Amino acid sequence: MKNMSDYKIILGSKSPRRKELLEQIGMEFEILVSDDEEVITSNVPSKVVEELSLQKAQNVEKMIADKHEKYIVIGADTVVAYDGRILGKPKDEDDAETMLKFLSGNTHQVYTGVTLIIKDKEKRETKNFAECTSVTMYDISEDEIRKYISTKEPMDKAGSYGIQGIGGKFIKEINGDYNNVVGLPVAAIYQKLKGLT
Repeated sequence: MKNMSDYKIILGSKSPRRKELLEQIGMEFEILVSDDEEVITSNVPSKVVEELSLQKAQNVEKMIADKHEKYIVIGADTVVAYDGRILGKPKDEDDAETMLKFLSGNTHQVYTGVTLIIKDKEKRETKNFAECTSVTMYDISEDEIRKYISTKEPMDKAGSYGIQGIGGKFIKEINGDYNNVVGLPVAAIYQKLKGLT
């Protein structure tokens, strides 16, 4: 990704998983997160994550726009959707248990919205897209759910599970990009950025 070396790259997320995924593909970047409130106007999962990732990226851009001539801001948001319902991060342990019971033995979708704001001297461009991966879970017993929640892993994850952690033992099948389920479709991001000179 040498052709991007003269861009200041900012990841607008404090997720350690997104940080690891970008590092994994050799990207050099800084992390900057905005505390501005985000507003959802849609209930369609792909549109929700596109809206939220765009707002995150725009909020971060406001913080850095006058500091750099050339920059790329990456905003991202992930939700789990099952049976028409969007499942975000659980509010508490009961909420996590309810979500995991929904997902047990079923196929759900993981949507990650990504916004890339690319600015150089001549132009400013915004690329906004959503990636979808289908995930099928094995049946999970109530005892397994309780034990899993006791590890605290589900508490900061959309859909109340982490595919790259303990929750991986419940996953039967994946159709799509695994990294998208972790939280960032890095291959899609790379493909959209590799034309930069």
